[in-house]
Amino acid sequence: MQLGIFTVGDVTRDPTTGRTVSEHERIKNTVAMAKKAEEIGLDVFATGEHHNPPFVPSSPTTTLAYIGAQTERIILSTSTTLITTNDPVKIAEDYATLQHLTDGRVDLMMGRGNTAPVYPWFGRDIRDGIELAVENYALLHRLWREEVVNWSGKHRTALQGFTATPRPLDGVPPFVWHGSIRSPEIAEQAAYYGDGFFHNNIFWPMSHTKQMVNLYRQRWEHYGHGPARTAIVGLGGQFYMAKNSQDAVREFRPYFDQAPVYGHGPSLEEFSRLTPLTVGSPQQVLERYAAMREDVGDYQRQLFLIDHAGLPIDTVMRQLDLLAEILPDLRAAYAQGRPVDVPEAPTHDSLLGAKIVDRVTADLASARTEGVQS
Repeated sequence: MQLGIFTVGDVTRDPTTGRTVSEHERIKNTVAMAKKAEEIGLDVFATGEHHNPPFVPSSPTTTLAYIGAQTERIILSTSTTLITTNDPVKIAEDYATLQHLTDGRVDLMMGRGNTAPVYPWFGRDIRDGIELAVENYALLHRLWREEVVNWSGKHRTALQGFTATPRPLDGVPPFVWHGSIRSPEIAEQAAYYGDGFFHNNIFWPMSHTKQMVNLYRQRWEHYGHGPARTAIVGLGGQFYMAKNSQDAVREFRPYFDQAPVYGHGPSLEEFSRLTPLTVGSPQQVLERYAAMREDVGDYQRQLFLIDHAGLPIDTVMRQLDLLAEILPDLRAAYAQGRPVDVPEAPTHDSLLGAKIVDRVTADLASARTEGVQS
């Protein structure tokens, strides 16, 4: 089970102090948070991609490469890479380069994005969002797996004899998660390719998350990748912890009430009841997230959002320290009773190992065939 954190990179006024960090501070704080995540033993750090204020992560590969140079173990990912408005050729090149720079410590999450104005900024139409996601990923999938690509489609110019460079590290493309909150077409796409499905359910009730994950699992099995329980699932989540729950609620309430994304709506208590947001003691966070698999089955990746809504960096670091305290118990809870055939989340090393096994198996089969024929 991979545990980690993700950021959306919002630059939001701290409602308790009235201070808004600069873009420079926010970017530097993102790096500090990623390094701290590795220090406490988390498996994944992911950054979103946004091209509009008040967000700063418009260049995920730049940020992740910088973090990669200052870390040794943590997997670097996205949450998300915009498959709709980015050119798949550039995605292929950028993330293969990042693979090489980080010695394979990279995967990425594809998503359509939820900010309508971004589409025309990059010459696209939001009404084509699903079409773009399907077509662009079909091309990207080929660019990483075929040395020479001839391709034509509806939404970009054709390619003739094109080779994306650099080639993926060790001939193994980065593992892809398809992120979606509400689009069954994306769950279908993830299942078709045998990729991961990430449901970032931070604003949704578990009943909706369960429905989306079950659809993906059913289609995974339909396409012959294995039993539904072996599908590769990731979930989003968010928490705010203090040593006791009363302090956690008191400290987080002003951030919740004023947050651009969910402020001025349901109360903190109501929102926490309906969604995975958990504001309380470390034990409450542990118990709630350990129970997630009761709804979605055994899954492979859990990422937490902990740095949004104007929370200052020292508070974020304290959240990571508290997460470190429950990390061993959280890992143990996810491992308890896990079926032996449910795989871990793919990594570069595991994908490379599987490729080597496939190659050896194919060579042995070929040798046996030649021996029979002779």
